[in-house]
Amino acid sequence: MREVISIHMGQCGIQAGNACWELYCLEHGIQPDGQMPSDKTIGGGDDAFNTFFSETGSGKHVPRCVFVDLEPTVVDEVRTGTYRQLYHPEQLISGKEDAANNYARGHYTVGKEIVDLVLDRIRKLADNCTGLQGFLVFNAVGGGTGSGLGALLLERLSVDYGRKSKLSFTIYPSPQVSTAVVEPYNCVLSTHGLLEHTDVSFMVDNEALYDICRRNLDVERPTYTNLNRLVAQIISSLTASLRFDGALNVDVTEFQTNLVPYPRIHFVVSAFAPIISAEKAYHEQLSVAEITNSAFEPASQLCKVDPRHGKYMAVCLMYRGDVVPKDVNAAVATIKTKRT
Repeated sequence: MREVISIHMGQCGIQAGNACWELYCLEHGIQPDGQMPSDKTIGGGDDAFNTFFSETGSGKHVPRCVFVDLEPTVVDEVRTGTYRQLYHPEQLISGKEDAANNYARGHYTVGKEIVDLVLDRIRKLADNCTGLQGFLVFNAVGGGTGSGLGALLLERLSVDYGRKSKLSFTIYPSPQVSTAVVEPYNCVLSTHGLLEHTDVSFMVDNEALYDICRRNLDVERPTYTNLNRLVAQIISSLTASLRFDGALNVDVTEFQTNLVPYPRIHFVVSAFAPIISAEKAYHEQLSVAEITNSAFEPASQLCKVDPRHGKYMAVCLMYRGDVVPKDVNAAVATIKTKRT
């Protein structure tokens, strides 16, 4: 089996992570208590979704993940939420005082006290795996825990699991939408850790997510729940190839091989299409060519950068659903002729 362990850090990482696991459960037909009526091989089996879920002898599916925060409120929401029976209590780790949006507290003082406990829990999860493939790290680099503890944990993972892939989904601060004055500092300090200790980093920023919610989903005043569920859709699509069987499936390491020209240049701008509200979904005819075109539109990007200001070395197009390679090749050929 090629298992993947997810690590969710700080308020943002945990809330986005919770939305992700909720979506994974819905996609695989796993109930909030971890039971899966459709699973015939109880207590193991070589199902594709076992990359993300471990299965107990009683047929309960437990996510291979750890939630870490330096203060208890957000983790307590998971402990008391709808999916409280899904997670192993040891996977939910919280401290007593938060990092107060301060990178140094997350990295050197408060974070340092908790990091060994976190690594111990990760080691337990890793021992449960037959062939650990790598880690998915979810954090935001604007706050103190996500940036400080995030960088510290990535450094320690590099030491303990040197050869394993580390992919990070990082929520960056954006110019217009800010929750703390010190976001730029935390972000710069944490990016140093991301440069050295991750293999691929998918960048997302809140401003782009707010715009997508307003423009495409007709949500006038988007909440964090809307944003987290949008992030969950994107992460679910990126990891679909690991969780489902398919003809042209991608491995975690393939992202790295195909998208990273030089080890330090591994920051990936993701775009997602089509994003359509439920009311409009049934009235639109979406061809492969249309979806492919809209994936290259700046409006579909998940972070506010102008793609015309830089050079791009590689692109990875992932299609989900009933799509034939013939249509994809035709769509890509059309784009190549258009954008020269």
